[in-house]
Amino acid sequence: MIAPMTDDLYADVLDEDLIRPDGRPVAWTRTGSGTPLLRLPGTPGSRWSIRADRSAWTDRGLQVITTERPGYGRSSRLPGRRFREHSDDLAAILDHLGLDRVYLTGGSGGGPHVLAFAAHHPDRVVAATITVGLPPLEDHEYDAMIPLNAAAFRAARAGDEAGVREVLTPSYEAMQAGPLAGLEAAMKTAPASDLEVMSDPRWRLAQTKAIEAAFAHGMDGWVDETLAMGGDWADIDLTAIKTSLTWWHGVADRNCPFPAARRLVDKLPTATLRELGDLGHFEPYRREPEILDELLSRGA
Repeated sequence: MIAPMTDDLYADVLDEDLIRPDGRPVAWTRTGSGTPLLRLPGTPGSRWSIRADRSAWTDRGLQVITTERPGYGRSSRLPGRRFREHSDDLAAILDHLGLDRVYLTGGSGGGPHVLAFAAHHPDRVVAATITVGLPPLEDHEYDAMIPLNAAAFRAARAGDEAGVREVLTPSYEAMQAGPLAGLEAAMKTAPASDLEVMSDPRWRLAQTKAIEAAFAHGMDGWVDETLAMGGDWADIDLTAIKTSLTWWHGVADRNCPFPAARRLVDKLPTATLRELGDLGHFEPYRREPEILDELLSRGA
């Protein structure tokens, strides 16, 4: 199904979906034409986790497909899911669109899903980029995170679904009252660079739409995703990843600790770590042209 948006800001964006064999709808947005770029948003995110200013995409002649994972937006929940399930959803989306191979990028909670897709469907990826991705964490690294993430991932590591839900509920309820309220409360101890990005009116406009869409049917998708990311990652075989991968990360990131990212990249022979300096989680928003150019350069 394709439904063009009537809102002028999103008039160039197509809202699409397909039905998987198990009956689940899986949705995404698509904008532009030309070189295909598959984007996996952060957590909590949705198919509307797209920039209000998309000139960095149009200037490079990109067809940008932004997906959403089970439980967010129009994409039905899949309780107990890990990473393999969504990687297969992504392959089905590419089949539906008639795309054999794509450039691949994902940020924050989209990071492990980039790894999963690259591991399970390596022939579909030209080159990949992860920005400020979430890596597996060691116990002492939770203390380096913002309090919301630390508490949620400790509960997830213990397999405590009720505990994860209890931690996330106040933020979810705040975001129901005002889409950015819960995020601002959670990020109040974040680096100054993150707070500066969060004050950008264009960022706020896009983030509001993304959050409203993500929670259209409740918070179950957020709970499921946190459990998956805090789990054992057993369905991501890092040795199967042969794709050229660049991982961008800020040293001061308090959502996804930098030392854990460096440790994970060291396990990936085709990956390169690029530091974003002593900056935080949202710095890639300001560096997108540079990040895209580096990604596209690896497709030659």
